[in-house]
Parts: sequence; structure tokens; C-alpha cells
Amino acid sequence: MLLNFNFFIQKWMAVLTPLSLVLGVLFEDVGGHLLFLVPWLFAIMTFSSSLSMKLNDIKVFNTYHKTILVSIAFLHILMPIWAYWLSKIVFDDHLLTIGFVISVAVPTGVTSVIWVNMCKGHLPLSLSIVLIDTLLSPIIMPYLLHLIVGESISINTSAIVIDLLWMIVLPSILGIVLNEVSRGAIQSTLGKHLAPLSKLCLFAVIMINSSAVAPYLKDVNWELIVVIIFVLILSISGYTFAMLLGRFIWKDTSILTTFVFIGGMRNIAVGVVVATTYFPAKVAMPVVFGMLFQQVLASLFSKLIQKIQFKNDVLLEK
Repeated sequence: MLLNFNFFIQKWMAVLTPLSLVLGVLFEDVGGHLLFLVPWLFAIMTFSSSLSMKLNDIKVFNTYHKTILVSIAFLHILMPIWAYWLSKIVFDDHLLTIGFVISVAVPTGVTSVIWVNMCKGHLPLSLSIVLIDTLLSPIIMPYLLHLIVGESISINTSAIVIDLLWMIVLPSILGIVLNEVSRGAIQSTLGKHLAPLSKLCLFAVIMINSSAVAPYLKDVNWELIVVIIFVLILSISGYTFAMLLGRFIWKDTSILTTFVFIGGMRNIAVGVVVATTYFPAKVAMPVVFGMLFQQVLASLFSKLIQKIQFKNDVLLEK
């Protein structure tokens, strides 16, 4: 029953995610009183995801160190620069620019591993990148924000570091340790029970944090529409750039598949927490909308990847 419930949630992620956002906007007063729960909910999500990770995943770095470094550079240098440059051209609003940069500067999404696995990518490599990128997030993300924000807005960098440690790093380390101690058994016991709970926590985080941007979402205007369109363009460009760059660098389709989902997916919930906690509400607008497109785009690009894999298989047979 629990497995069926988890499968149901996973199948309807693309629908339940925007539904959570709508509920958060409609019940903004309720969400505003539940903000204190967000760090705890996120810690549960991270812990659940980390139960499948092992210390051996880091050892992949020895073999694929160049691939991992390219992935980190793509996530935290190329995409933030692209988001900053494009948003500066389209919008004359520093708050929105910060929001767009946050939406792509957050760590790669743990759910990328699910898509990598489904599309026959390099699973150990994807786990390694997710783990390394997650552990580096308290260093990379505050530094990027410090560069982007400038003097116009003051941010508490040390508080962001502490929050990232509490929400991401510590739960990840705990999950990895328990997986090592149990020799992988915990994933099929505790992990099985936490899987649907972690997804419900994600919906709760979206709902609670979307209440912070409710005033902007209720007032539908051209700026809001352009922001949503721009978020979609930015989301598509992440997958597209990763696919084009991946095809240019690697001939191995399993590595290409891994790079596409690693480059396209983001742990947006982290960005929402950071945006709503440390910045004016308007900064959260691009970040929140980023949740609407990730799963749908992942599904579309999985079809493209399967076509590439099929063509490569045909060429190998010849």
C-alpha cells in the first residue's frame, strides 16, 4: 500500500507541485503561521534522499573527476552567469535578478537521480555529483549570493551557511552514516517508509513558502506573466545547454544522460527557503515558479535522450 501511494505521488508530481503552490496562495494566512516548520520539513526530505547514498559514491571522483568538475562549473558558474545576464536585459529589477540567480545557483536536485536511473544513465556518477554538490552548497551558494546582491541589500551570510548546514549537510551525513552502518539495508526498511513522507514534505514546503509571494501572484499583471515565461525559458535552457555541451564533450550516452538531468534539475526548495527567509518577498517569485516546470521538462527531455540512445545503439550494431 505504501509503495503504491509513493508511486502515485511520483507519477503525479507535475500536477501536485503547482497544486501545492495554488493552495499556498489561497491559504496564505495559514502558510504564514507555519514557516517555522520549513527547515524541519526540508531536513526530513534531505535525510530520506541521503539514505541511498554511500561513501563509495565519492570514490567515483577518482575516475570521473573531470566530469564532476564540469558539472559543478555548469551548475554554479555557467548557469548563474546566464541567468544574471539574461534577467538584467529583460527586467530592470535587481530583486528579480537575485531571484533568478538563486533559482539556478542552488544545488542540483536529488530527484535527478530518479530520472538518471529511469533513462539508463550513470547512476554512481549521478549520486556522486549530487552528494558532492550538496556538501559544497554552504560554501558555494552564500558566495554567489554575496557577489550578486552587492551593496544594495544586506544579507546575513553566516545565517544562510548555518541553515544550509542544518537543512542539507547534516541530514545528508546522517543518512550516509546510517546507510553504511546498515550496509544498505536501511534503504529498504526506513527509506521505504520515508519516501512518500519526503514527497509530502516537499508539497508542504512549496505550499508554506508560496504564501510569502501570494500578494504578487494574486495581482496578475504583465510583469508576473513575463516572469513565468522567463522562468520557463531559463528552465528549458538548463536542460538544452546540458544536452548540447554533453554531446560535444562525451560520446558515452550514459554520461550524457547523467549530465542532462544533473544540469537541468535543481533543489528549488532550498532556493525558496533562502529567498523567503533572507530577502524581500519579490525575490522568491522566480524561485517558486521554477518548481512548476522541472518535472514536466525532465519527462520531455527523457524522450529526447531515449531517441539519442536508440540512434547510438543502431550505429553500434552497424
